[in-house]
Amino acid sequence: MTAQDRWAAALSSWALPQEILAQAHESPWRLPPEAFAAAARAALELPPTPTHERALEALPASGVVVDVGAGAGAASLPLAARASRIVAVDQSSEMLRELLAIAPRSVVVTTVEGTWPEVRPKVEAADVVVCANVAYNVPALDAFVTALTDTARAQVVMELTSSHPQQPLNWLWQHFWGLRRPEVPTAETAVKVVQETVGVEVEVIRWRSRRPRFDPRDPQAIAWVRQRLCLPEARTDELAQLLRSRDPNQETEMVTLVWRGRA
Repeated sequence: MTAQDRWAAALSSWALPQEILAQAHESPWRLPPEAFAAAARAALELPPTPTHERALEALPASGVVVDVGAGAGAASLPLAARASRIVAVDQSSEMLRELLAIAPRSVVVTTVEGTWPEVRPKVEAADVVVCANVAYNVPALDAFVTALTDTARAQVVMELTSSHPQQPLNWLWQHFWGLRRPEVPTAETAVKVVQETVGVEVEVIRWRSRRPRFDPRDPQAIAWVRQRLCLPEARTDELAQLLRSRDPNQETEMVTLVWRGRA
């Protein structure tokens, strides 16, 4: 079995039972644009992450960046001081509107709405391609990575959490639903998929983010977790108590992958 086969099989195990989905009052899959906007604004104010640093090292002055799965721009907007243009790709028009509102005026930003790699033909080659916190949503990671590599002239920089981003909620699924959730895939499998796919050396940088995956002190974060857990509003206080019983300052283990483009 290839790394890609293991990756896809592991992601499929995260599907929710139909009987739980049937009880949900709202979609558990909606991503709140306001939370992504807050993360993008914070990224512009905080010191650069290893992902930003490696992208900046490869980006020539007045270079072009493509950000795949851009969200509100947390991975690409901090590159604006060196870039002349950022091309943001995302399937959410709401996210792209947030990104345009936040983007510094010093850089030209264009947007492409759609999923990757389906919209790859609409995107011209760039000096650097960044892709942050998207991989765990992509079962066909090999095709996704191939399209990233074929778009980058200099370098691809991909960021992801060391474990599935929903893994920190596993104990809550057990508490509320008696449901045991998966522990795989991890970034280790993603690294192997990339290595098998691109056939070049992949640099792996491990680091810790001081930003938690969700802040249990934030009412919006609590609402998002409740929605993700398919819980009704009546369980909000119970959920908030449980979340606050955990360390709100827990760091998140991150992995940044860097490899050569071939555009």
